[in-house]
Amino acid sequence: MSSTSAPVEDDELTLPRASINKMIKELIPTVRVANESRELILNCCTEFIHLIASEANEICNLSRKKTINAEHVLKALDRLGFGDYRSEAEAVLQDCKEVAAKRRRQSMRLENLGIPEEELLRQQQALFAKAREEQAQADQQQWLQLQEAAKMASMQKSAEESDPDDYS
Repeated sequence: MSSTSAPVEDDELTLPRASINKMIKELIPTVRVANESRELILNCCTEFIHLIASEANEICNLSRKKTINAEHVLKALDRLGFGDYRSEAEAVLQDCKEVAAKRRRQSMRLENLGIPEEELLRQQQALFAKAREEQAQADQQQWLQLQEAAKMASMQKSAEESDPDDYS
């Protein structure tokens, strides 16, 4: 491996700077943070994730599993001395499970309709076509009203010009 390829790999293994900057601004909105400090925070966050992921991977391997699951990550936090973060991590895990369950329920609702996806798509396209037609009719009606109003204004102006005393 050449020395020029190492920085590219390091860049690929970091968190997005914009995300870190947003978190910093949300957590401490009234404090200015120097760019060097932002970079240090970014590197610390990235290193923390690497550390937890490596430990979770080791726990996973010891369990003879092929996929790192949430319990492996929670055990990694404990083993590395970050047990204080466990309750917060469990709360985030619970939120993720709730979001996933909600998605599954929404997906099941579509499946439980008993209508093939192609039919739903056809119905949607028919509704769009109907809406476009109704809008075109409304636009046509508005155009006719504008033409009528312009015609009336033109007739009134012609009448005023032909007999200005009648409208004074």
